Amino acid sequence: MTLDDAGTLDWDKGSGLLPAIVQHARTGRVLMLGYMNDAALRETLSGGRVVFYSRSRETLWTKGETSGNYLNVVDVSTDCDSDAILVLADPIGPTCHKGTESCFADAASTDAQRLAFLALLENIIANRIADQPESSYTAKLFARGTGRIAQKVGEEGVETALAAVSRDDAGLVSECADLVFHLLVLLKSRELDLELVVEELRARHAAKG
Repeated sequence: MTLDDAGTLDWDKGSGLLPAIVQHARTGRVLMLGYMNDAALRETLSGGRVVFYSRSRETLWTKGETSGNYLNVVDVSTDCDSDAILVLADPIGPTCHKGTESCFADAASTDAQRLAFLALLENIIANRIADQPESSYTAKLFARGTGRIAQKVGEEGVETALAAVSRDDAGLVSECADLVFHLLVLLKSRELDLELVVEELRARHAAKG
């Protein structure tokens, strides 16, 4: 959506306000629901951070202006009736004022959301590498370079294969988790991400018809 599109929404239907759903751009999790008027939407589109209209204070407010937990805009779209707004955002810190990632923290996770934890894990790995805390295994492994990370992936692959024939289900799952984690670190060491792997799998599937 562009600034030119803002005027095409059905603002009259909501008496000048439309619901705005904010969704995590990487994991797909619904983070919160707010309301926007035309001015709030234009501020969101032009400023790069989510801006709502406060119905209680009757003024615009930028999410995170007090806490620092901003919502950086990735994409904005509208529904088929042009009377609801969907914002894809990268959250900085927890979205909810109660300190949880989502205002819908009690909602049951869908299969897609559970799998989307891999995207969140990629972010955690990137943060460990950037911050380099002394206690971080991830940061220490990354510092040793791609060769050592690749070696760890090989070791974990062998351990996973052995677990498949010699250990119970829990043991196999544990080894698979180790393997996936090290694969994510390996991709990061080459400045790649899991999305590229997913796209490759999707392309192969599509090619088979």
